[in-house]
Amino acid sequence: MSAVSSSTEQSLASVVVVDYGLGNLRSVTRGLERAGADVEITDDPAAFEAADGVVLPGVGAFREGVENADPLREDLLAVAERGTPLFGICLGMQMLLTSSEEGETDGDSAVQGLDLIPGTNVRFAEGQKVPHMGWNELSVEREHPLVEGVAPRATENPSGRSPRGGSVDGNYAYFVHSYYAAPDDEAATVATTDYEREFPSIVANESGNVFGTQFHPEKSGETGLQILRNFVEICADE
Repeated sequence: MSAVSSSTEQSLASVVVVDYGLGNLRSVTRGLERAGADVEITDDPAAFEAADGVVLPGVGAFREGVENADPLREDLLAVAERGTPLFGICLGMQMLLTSSEEGETDGDSAVQGLDLIPGTNVRFAEGQKVPHMGWNELSVEREHPLVEGVAPRATENPSGRSPRGGSVDGNYAYFVHSYYAAPDDEAATVATTDYEREFPSIVANESGNVFGTQFHPEKSGETGLQILRNFVEICADE
């Protein structure tokens, strides 16, 4: 694994993107830079400790993610314990929870996530089209600094046209996943999305410094950029 640094002219905060072999590191880095962060991609725990915030990205299967990140488990838990903002994206968000149904049908033994937001990751119901892929709407359910400036409820979309073209009002984000978070505590849900059932699309722990998005904010247009800006501001305030 490598350490790659990049900077902006007027950095608001220093952010580490965790390199554990899985994740869309470059696009996440570019999104964070646009949001005003000085970004380092690394697996060095010393960098985690020095940073204003830490991002845990991820694409792929829960088991592979947990096993790849396992050498850094205690270091990531220490980030949360110190009160440093820890932001999980997509698989990274699922890894913040305790467990996942993924792999159980294949006879795999259970692997444990970071357990920073108690709960499990559940597969969409049989018969639903998976993965849930593409643009979908966010509904903010409660206040959290990560969703500052993101409207609580978007307007109706009678046209059905894609937000990529800028023709739809509301808060849309880009998803690619077959499992969704089911936190033990309903209060952990910050925002939800409807895909034949309502599921948590943003979650956070009780103290508010550990949070995650099921969608990819770096691929989610202005709404995603607003969320990344909010994260950088959270980091700057710490």
